[in-house]
Amino acid sequence: MAGTGVFAEILDVDIFKYYADGEWKTSSSGKCVPIVNPTTRETQYKVQACTQEEVNKVMEAAKNAQKSWAKTPLWKRAELLHKAAAILKEQKAPIAECLVKEIAKPAKDAVTEVVRSGDLVSYCAEEGVRILGEGKFLVSDSFPGNERNKYCLTSKQQMLRITGKMPYKICGELVSVPPPFDLTIPLGVILAIPPFNYPVNLAVSKIGPALIAGNSIVLKPPTQGAVAALHMVHCFHLAGFPKGLINCVTGKGSEIGDFLTMHPSVNCISFTGGDTGIAISKKAGMVPLQMELGGKDACIILEDADLDLVAASILKGGFSYSGQRCTAIKVVLVMESVADALVAKVNAKLAKLTVGAPEDDCDITPVVTESSANFIEGLIMDAKQKEATFCQEYKREGNLIYPLLLDNVRPNMRIAWEEPFGPVLPVIRISSVEEGIHHCNASNFGLQGCIFTRDINKAILIGDAMETGTVQINSAPARGPDHFPFQGFKDSGIGSQGITNSINMMTKIKSVVINLPTPTYSMG
Repeated sequence: MAGTGVFAEILDVDIFKYYADGEWKTSSSGKCVPIVNPTTRETQYKVQACTQEEVNKVMEAAKNAQKSWAKTPLWKRAELLHKAAAILKEQKAPIAECLVKEIAKPAKDAVTEVVRSGDLVSYCAEEGVRILGEGKFLVSDSFPGNERNKYCLTSKQQMLRITGKMPYKICGELVSVPPPFDLTIPLGVILAIPPFNYPVNLAVSKIGPALIAGNSIVLKPPTQGAVAALHMVHCFHLAGFPKGLINCVTGKGSEIGDFLTMHPSVNCISFTGGDTGIAISKKAGMVPLQMELGGKDACIILEDADLDLVAASILKGGFSYSGQRCTAIKVVLVMESVADALVAKVNAKLAKLTVGAPEDDCDITPVVTESSANFIEGLIMDAKQKEATFCQEYKREGNLIYPLLLDNVRPNMRIAWEEPFGPVLPVIRISSVEEGIHHCNASNFGLQGCIFTRDINKAILIGDAMETGTVQINSAPARGPDHFPFQGFKDSGIGSQGITNSINMMTKIKSVVINLPTPTYSMG
């Protein structure tokens, strides 16, 4: 049960504490933020409403802790990450319970998210040890007009030992051989902002790379999903990370959101979410950004496609977790000649989906908030007014929207372009591949897309033409495995994620150039 057992110290009566400088604390504001259960539509949990002054203290703690952490050996960082990953997996049940209650994630999927998160943290540890221990050695005479009288050592983080008989001056003293230099160059304080739909997994996808690279973390979890995130943070606390290195502040975005993203102590922002990210990017200045901001992932289906595979992929890709995934299929672009057959197959599969409470592990569960349900309903009503074909009767019970396939959708309908983030999927019939590519590329989004065909040559040509960060061939869009690169074009994001790319993004390149008095050549 949430806030009990090893997690008892994170709860103050009925309000969950925030985490700062290695301690669980109660905000001086005396206020809390309620978290509404999407299924019952009643308050399930409460979290602290942190103040701007408390954010200042958190930033100062993170800044100080990072300086010491940057001097911690890679193997030690990795050891602590492995320990946190193990605790995370051990405590999967209470964390999964929070996901069920806060964001209506089906029970099995909730457990899977926590276990997957533990695996991600462990992989970060291993990958960080590998890639951060590498560097480059360049010699000057490889560029025209130069003798070999300069050595350039470029590193993200490595031990550099210079040997030779020549005296070097260090701190005013001449020495024959200097001691090793530790070139630790993380970015500093990373502000991590995950979304509601994966508040644990998309938090650790930022925390893991940041920590192994020598950074500190300030986590601002989403309101829906905040308690699951706080439980996850406690697993890192139990692992024994230094005080101040990991921090988690909760509160209203209207009160501390801009204050966090524009804080002078923040050296990098890693954000996953929606339009808010565009506003953040305009205010961030010179701070490095890593952003994934949603998508309108198109599924292009050719005449030779395996329609059974397509139907199964649409079911999983379009309706799992009630369509509340950035990588969900958001629009089907199918060749007219096979459209009837495909729609029939998808409808047959939709009829078998279970609809209900996440505790019952239903396929379709309530969407996260009433405002989300209202937005989805608005898109559906617009399509109805403009005469889309409803393959199922539209049905809504509170936040619970029953799965709906809309056929004969046209470009003048909002659902053709806007991201519903719900269990409704538009089908647009196309007469040519070019028409499908045009619709895909006309979108402001460019996260992922997919193509179904038996002709690999056509698939590659179409994939090259699609303006998306990733193209899946004969499979629905997906973010994982978590070590794969993950990026969006246009309004879908900035930079690239995936474990290796995130580690690289959260470090800086530093070069040390050794100038020799005379050119020197091996065996010369």
